[in-house]
Amino acid sequence: MFRTNTCGELRLSDAGKSVTLAGWVQRARKMGGMTFVDIRDRYGLTQIVFNSENDAALCEAANKLGREFVIQVTGTVRERESKNANLPTGDIEIIATELKVLNRSDVPPFTIEDDTDGGDDLRMKYRYLDLRRGCVRRNLELRHRMAFEIRRYLDSKGFLEVETPVLIKSTPEGARDFVVPSRMNPGEFYALPQSPQTFKQLLMVSGFDRYFQIVKCFRDEDLRADRQPEFTQIDCEMSFVEQEDVLQMFEGLVKHIFKYVKDIDFSEPFPRMTWADAMRLYGSDKPDTRFGMEFVELKDLTEGSGFSVMDDAKYVGAIVAPGCAGYTRKQLDQLTDFVKRPQIGAKGMMWVKLEDDGSIKSSVGKFFTDEQIRTWLERGAAKPGDLMLILAGDTMKTRKQLCELRLEMGSRLGLRDPQKFSCLWVIDFPLFEWDDETQRYYAMHHPFTAPNPDDIDMLDSDTGAVRATAYDMVVNGNELGGGSIRIHDAELQDKMFHLLGLSEEDARYKFGFLMNAFKFGAPPHGGLAFGFDRFVSILAGLDSIRDVIAFPKNNSGRDMMIDAPSRIDDSQLQELAIEVAIAEEENK
Repeated sequence: MFRTNTCGELRLSDAGKSVTLAGWVQRARKMGGMTFVDIRDRYGLTQIVFNSENDAALCEAANKLGREFVIQVTGTVRERESKNANLPTGDIEIIATELKVLNRSDVPPFTIEDDTDGGDDLRMKYRYLDLRRGCVRRNLELRHRMAFEIRRYLDSKGFLEVETPVLIKSTPEGARDFVVPSRMNPGEFYALPQSPQTFKQLLMVSGFDRYFQIVKCFRDEDLRADRQPEFTQIDCEMSFVEQEDVLQMFEGLVKHIFKYVKDIDFSEPFPRMTWADAMRLYGSDKPDTRFGMEFVELKDLTEGSGFSVMDDAKYVGAIVAPGCAGYTRKQLDQLTDFVKRPQIGAKGMMWVKLEDDGSIKSSVGKFFTDEQIRTWLERGAAKPGDLMLILAGDTMKTRKQLCELRLEMGSRLGLRDPQKFSCLWVIDFPLFEWDDETQRYYAMHHPFTAPNPDDIDMLDSDTGAVRATAYDMVVNGNELGGGSIRIHDAELQDKMFHLLGLSEEDARYKFGFLMNAFKFGAPPHGGLAFGFDRFVSILAGLDSIRDVIAFPKNNSGRDMMIDAPSRIDDSQLQELAIEVAIAEEENK
């Protein structure tokens, strides 16, 4: 063995012991005739002391150590004179008697510390070094502990973990598939699964009434902080259940993990909010309910003023920012610029201040009397010292813009504390969404989602109004996971395919295996999938999922470390019967 102990386990009770540690040099400091070296491994950090009076040659060797050298040190544990209360090992140090350099290191491209000087791309290129940083390591340790505890919990509830295939048939589920050519079947392709959706339904048909899997999924979509081309789901399915059964089961799982990781007890049931109310009050199907500022609709109070911005708008909405009446013109202009950014797309913003003395100042004062404006403030329950921010335009677009403004104000006012958690279920999603470009309906979730039993009669007469038996778990404005009760009746599934514009031939080609299975006694079933990466990142207090994934991709879907994706040899392409067409300017 290269070590008798790790760098994080020795304590004052070990004083006097002879020990051997192995790890990486965090830093070395020469102070007179003594050299102090901090040695680090996955478990922690320990201070080593080299004294030239005891062994000049050993101390000289220590002076030649560089950052990230891999070393082995033997010595005696003693109590430190100057203790470090910030380190678990801060009460002790090791008086070195032997030193062996196991491997030298080049100067690392960034400091291996929590507050590193490395940018994102540099850290991704040298991810194996980034993983040495304590903050990243702790994230992966949290991920490990959560995965084991989730498995323990679901096992205790009678769930079986079943692996499903990674090479499957390409089917439309919203995002683009990653495809894999088949050498043995030239011209044909597998797809990587966006989720195990059809397989877990087949497991229900097979009689495995409680299934789960912590599984890799793949979606070829534009990336952002909480998206990666490959990600991990906690995928679950249950038979002989209704929506309430699923919500109760997995609310229990979420509460259990919060207690296990954060020691937070959620004693009350999670609130439930319909999709329609979420959009009306927050402009989002994943509302951040850690703070208020719910939308105030003003259209009926602003009509007929002659102010075209409001008169011509289908929707006029506002939020009330508490205590912000003191905002300067510069701050208000910054907010206006914020909502006019291309990714938000508002044409402008209006504002009303309710001063501490009850007087009113407004950017639209020449179009409305103070009495009219006061009715807006009364509807928004504004108090003296509050600021009302107003947007107008198309209903759905403006609500989404107002949502971004609300989140921005929540951040500015410090109301989005990552250590405060607000959980809720969003229910009653629409079953379909209309696409103006293709002039047809698409499934809002996927084609196997069951309609609300109360709305089945409207499938033909009022298709867009049909609600899905679907639900999302939302935590701090993040969709933690979602699912639905599935269609288990072959006739209703055929109806769904028809409404989605799939011919019988097309449906049979894409989903024939599932439709055939339904002929042999499919039970009522439903389930959901949690985003495991996202769950870990929320509990770690992070905005991005990248630092809870060992080897993530950047925002362009590229692995900076191994330089993937990359081109492959012509001989491989020929073997796969694939010819690649590349734009001329790309070849230049």
